[in-house]
Amino acid sequence: MDKHARPRLSLDMLKGFEAAARRLSFTLAAEEMFVTQSAISRQVKTLEDQLGLPLFRRVNRGLELTAAGHTLYGAVSAASALIDDATDKLLGAKGRTSVTVTTAVPFASFWLAPRLHRFAAAHSSCDVRVVATNNPGEFERDGVDVAILHYRAGSAPASARRLAPDEVSPVCAPALLKNPAKPLRHPQDLAHHVLLRLETLIAGRRRVDWVRWLQATGLSKLRPAGSMNFSHYDQLIQSALDGSGVALGRFSLIAPLLREGRLVVPFPEHRVAAGGWHVVTAVSSNEQKAVRAFVDWLHQEALDAHRDITN
Repeated sequence: MDKHARPRLSLDMLKGFEAAARRLSFTLAAEEMFVTQSAISRQVKTLEDQLGLPLFRRVNRGLELTAAGHTLYGAVSAASALIDDATDKLLGAKGRTSVTVTTAVPFASFWLAPRLHRFAAAHSSCDVRVVATNNPGEFERDGVDVAILHYRAGSAPASARRLAPDEVSPVCAPALLKNPAKPLRHPQDLAHHVLLRLETLIAGRRRVDWVRWLQATGLSKLRPAGSMNFSHYDQLIQSALDGSGVALGRFSLIAPLLREGRLVVPFPEHRVAAGGWHVVTAVSSNEQKAVRAFVDWLHQEALDAHRDITN
């Protein structure tokens, strides 16, 4: 055998890697793949050994992809989407249609997934595939029909249709407001509380979600009593629900939790605009009836949700 021959990468290992890269967690990938966490770890280690390159690095209590990991994840995701697209087309020949949608993990978890049952009930012959990722890349190349993306104000491309505006403000469990030793009546009171922070890696740069809000309220030099950092929004919000500290909540995502009283807004007058969610449809999918129906449904759901927030 030629010792310089290109290694043949196992499809099962690539599936395990794709799940770990998408979830940025070996544990969550193992749950999704119905294997043990150690099995995912071994698969990733074998791939790294075959390629001679690290695919992940550990940060705080989580994972992030290396440059090599990003490259491989993009290729594996694209290949997986092409296979799924071919399968969908074959199923479509039997009378079914399909729509593949990609969006950020928080939007998929908090906004899209809880509503999808209504689309399924109205369009029973259409299968929906959700690709949740914080690195959408060239989504049209990956066989995606619809992308729901977050843009800062004024930065959305002309092809994007606005779905929902976004605002942020501190949120916490009701119990935190009832502690007389640590009042939470004014933004300055955050200095006596633990801030729950979301850390994301965008274009190789680490960003923390509190920075802009603190700047907008004139508190850029505020030093909290402590902080907890998370790489996933669902973990951040769960920690807020548990009373671990104060999180910066996106109203577009957590409106149901506010309506149910599970989270409260201590400073309602200090809501800061934070861009919004937009829908971009792949050019190749624009004329597909199922895609048009899905996009129309998205906008109706967003309209109903906005009414709930404003009421």
